[in-house]
Amino acid sequence: MANSLLSETEKNMKKTVEIVNKELASLRAGRATPSLLEKITVPYYGTPTPINQLANITAPEPRLLVIQPWDKSVLPEMEKAILKSDLGITPVSDGNVIRLAIPQLTQERRAELVKITKKKAEEGRVAIRNIRRDANDTLKTQQKNGEISEDEQRRLQDEVQKLTDKYIKEIDKLLAAKEKEIMTV
Repeated sequence: MANSLLSETEKNMKKTVEIVNKELASLRAGRATPSLLEKITVPYYGTPTPINQLANITAPEPRLLVIQPWDKSVLPEMEKAILKSDLGITPVSDGNVIRLAIPQLTQERRAELVKITKKKAEEGRVAIRNIRRDANDTLKTQQKNGEISEDEQRRLQDEVQKLTDKYIKEIDKLLAAKEKEIMTV
């Protein structure tokens, strides 16, 4: 019972770190990466479809993304979706591929991105602390119901705290790496 609680807690914390990592990867740091387009969906036969499922996306240069749709008829829709997105980049199409030139970031925009990055990291930390709280509440309930002893409850709470510290540290590492990437591009 207790081991399943710990493994469930760890699984949820890992999932939170993965979500934070994806969120940070989708932030534009001045370098062209296909992950910038992950959140963009294109209406394809009436269904909103992620752009990366409709095209091959490459970064041949540090400041350029090339989108090669498998079905050329969806190209105009892709252009519209990119324009509507919060990327702030104008797509250039030659009828076969879309090119996205990633502009240099201003110091102001860098500071704004760092602020957004910190906010996303803090949301992740809060989520992990909420998972810890839920696990500790479960342990208290189990102890009250006589399912585990008080010593066992304390030992398991210590384990949950170690997991919390570990995953918050991982989020801090992701944050530091993203901040460095934003400020040095």
